[in-house]
Amino acid sequence: MIERVIERTLYASRWLLVPMYLGLAVVLLAFTIRFGIDIIHTFQYAVFAEKEADLILAALTLVDLVLVGSLVVMVMISGYENFVSRIELKEEDEKLNWLGKLDSGTLKVKVAASIVAISSIHLLKAFMDADKMTNDKLMWLVIIHMTFVISALLMGMLDKMSFGSKDKDKGGH
Repeated sequence: MIERVIERTLYASRWLLVPMYLGLAVVLLAFTIRFGIDIIHTFQYAVFAEKEADLILAALTLVDLVLVGSLVVMVMISGYENFVSRIELKEEDEKLNWLGKLDSGTLKVKVAASIVAISSIHLLKAFMDADKMTNDKLMWLVIIHMTFVISALLMGMLDKMSFGSKDKDKGGH
């Protein structure tokens, strides 16, 4: 009987994740506000900037915000679906094509790939402003970026190896 109570309590505790996922929705709102502010600055750069690089850096900042926002949505929705409860939508509701298809392993790979993309943008921004940075700082940015790239590749390989054996068991590949 005690075991059953413990198991039910542990299973029910997954609902403690809900405030965290709602918190991610608040973070998404913050990114949306920041995006709005930055897009206004982008128009200012288009009109008043002396160098084209300033406008490109502003555009890269917007792309960066979109990538991070997309990452938040992916983690928020697929995490909720994987760990809390299935999202039930009506037939006429718009449904994301990946909804219900991202397991935790695939989500980790997608998060890692998103981090690499975000890091790439930061690295590109750093190189565009290289005259304002020390060589040591640029070197560390490249090292950190390469660490993200290698980590993402390794996660992808592990995910493929893990799911590859499951596909073979199901008669795939």
